[in-house]
Amino acid sequence: MGKVIAICNQKGGVGKTTTAINLGYYLSHKKKRVLLIDFDPQANATSGLGVDKTKIEHNIYDVLVNKILAQDIIQELYTPEFQLIPSSINLTGAEIELISMMNREYKLKSSIKDLTSNYDFILIDSPPSLGLLTINALTAADSVLIPIQCEYYALEGLSQLLNTINLVRDNLNAELEIEGVLLTMADYRTNLTSEVIAEARKFFKEKVFKTIIPRSIRLSEAPGFGRPVHLYDKHSTGAKTYEALAGELLRGLAGEGVKEWKKEVSEGV
Repeated sequence: MGKVIAICNQKGGVGKTTTAINLGYYLSHKKKRVLLIDFDPQANATSGLGVDKTKIEHNIYDVLVNKILAQDIIQELYTPEFQLIPSSINLTGAEIELISMMNREYKLKSSIKDLTSNYDFILIDSPPSLGLLTINALTAADSVLIPIQCEYYALEGLSQLLNTINLVRDNLNAELEIEGVLLTMADYRTNLTSEVIAEARKFFKEKVFKTIIPRSIRLSEAPGFGRPVHLYDKHSTGAKTYEALAGELLRGLAGEGVKEWKKEVSEGV
């Protein structure tokens, strides 16, 4: 059975989609079968992988609301090992439409349950919110990867995210674990980056990935060309660090998850 990882942080601009695209690509580059689910109404992962959103007949919205089978809308990407379930702006309406449905928190999980045996990893690019879509992502996932940018207020609001993870574990998905915390947008020319890294490691301890993603022009440019950074500039620092992250994830260096978040959340971030 494939491992389902939700990439989640309610703050925008922390590198969720960049991580989803490039981690997914490098896992497939290492001969793992990967399915990326674009679960963000902005559909940046879809366009960032070169898929024309205007030419997609069905997307993840139709799977949730219109009972289209997930396996029928999978898009093949650059290698047979890397595939995508696309998104669109229509997904914004799903937050409202799901409210009246039975088992609304389990819609994504039930939609992909027949796919997990086909992949080594299923990555879910979650929206920047803690609404019903994110709850669906966390309920469907085995673990959650949390990107945190190395900037001011980086840890602000994380207690709310960890609280949500706890609630999901207590009520919807008892097996949900923390895959790891990923530090992104590091600029080692500033003292701030070192301070944020130290603060994150002080709080999250061994749950922080050793790999740190730097600020990178190439990482910013690649989605505009519809490519993972490896296919845009494989020699760039951004490419090398995401390849290292994939290797670290495969080796399990981020730890085996967390079972005691209640105590830490109660103490605050």
